[in-house]
Amino acid sequence: MSSPLSSFFSGVGVKRLSQVEVAPDTSNQHEFNGINEFRTIFGSDKKKFTTKFIFLSDDEEKSLEADGFMTWYDARENHPTRTEYRFYYSGNEVLSAAKANDLVVVGKTGNDQLAVIVAPQFSTSEKQLLWLFGIEEAASRFIVKDLSGDKRDLGFAGRYILSSLGMEHEDTAPDYLEDIIKRFGYSFPTTKEFSAYARSTLKDVSPVEQPDETLMAWLEREELLFKTLEKVIVKEQLIKGFGVDGTDVEEFIKLSLSIQNRRKSRAGFSFENNLAILFSLNKIHYSHGAVTERNNKPDFIFPGIRYYHDPLFDTRLLTMLGLKTTAKDRWRQVLSEAAKIPHKHLITLEPAISRNQTEEMIANNLQLVIPSPLYSTYSVAQQKQLLTLKEFIEMINGKQKQYSATPLLF
Repeated sequence: MSSPLSSFFSGVGVKRLSQVEVAPDTSNQHEFNGINEFRTIFGSDKKKFTTKFIFLSDDEEKSLEADGFMTWYDARENHPTRTEYRFYYSGNEVLSAAKANDLVVVGKTGNDQLAVIVAPQFSTSEKQLLWLFGIEEAASRFIVKDLSGDKRDLGFAGRYILSSLGMEHEDTAPDYLEDIIKRFGYSFPTTKEFSAYARSTLKDVSPVEQPDETLMAWLEREELLFKTLEKVIVKEQLIKGFGVDGTDVEEFIKLSLSIQNRRKSRAGFSFENNLAILFSLNKIHYSHGAVTERNNKPDFIFPGIRYYHDPLFDTRLLTMLGLKTTAKDRWRQVLSEAAKIPHKHLITLEPAISRNQTEEMIANNLQLVIPSPLYSTYSVAQQKQLLTLKEFIEMINGKQKQYSATPLLF
């Protein structure tokens, strides 16, 4: 799945917001400062851009979007020798929610289109944006990058971050379409069925020797094949139209929401299914989705739920693994899911979680498990605090050797 950053942004500028840029009680100028570097992207002529404003919060309920415009112009256009470029933005709730020192990204997404993305200081969203655009740290002046020639593949992490911005890559696998339709027709199979099919199309993987790489390969292949099928099914629905006369707006909105919800739920179930298969291939004993206290259902209990409820079993040999495709603030949900296990584990596909978040996880006795292909999105200091999937499996195998367990049915 080749998805270069240039297919989404031809250029970006990144900086930290100042008080005067965002505080309405300080100034109503609605202008960004430190902008001269943008001339390399926008040139010298006055330009007006339709703009999508996005506020990314680690608490998804606090994220915001707004439509507006931005104007690039020289305030001293008629002066014979002087120039004074300004970047005006229309008032919107995104910039109203921003605070001084929050990160702002101004990205050119089309000839007359921009995306302005704001992320709170020290947040995971901020760290992900800095990683995506290859910037170590931002200051009060814009760091501007021309990305028009950037052909490097974004990889899983890059596509993950862009997806959080509502920017989806359109890669499909037409060579597999005939076989997919032959097997499943023009309807969506269960996630378990489709996961099994996607795994069957990959031969050059090693679930035991390289579980991290294998998991990511399975997930990426399944996403590619799913979008191949989805494109055909959705296209058929668009051709048929919506409602009696084909133009029912409510029916169209229902379809749009169903697509988004299916993608989210499929990703989570796919993660679970493929992880369970990996554990089985590594001959690990576990229970999946079994009930602990207060009707909690942790994703995985090792070596199994009957050992968990056995008062004579050594609790030091128990392990709980929570699973979140997106961690953000949702990681706290796993803390109460298995009271007998004080030190819990969480595996996620979230790249570039902030240092603040990972430190808080450690303080709450939660060990983060990250597939090794995503390690490069974390700082060197953070990497020392993480476990790869292979290391986690080795830890479970080590515990498994300390007791005589009967293989469980799962």
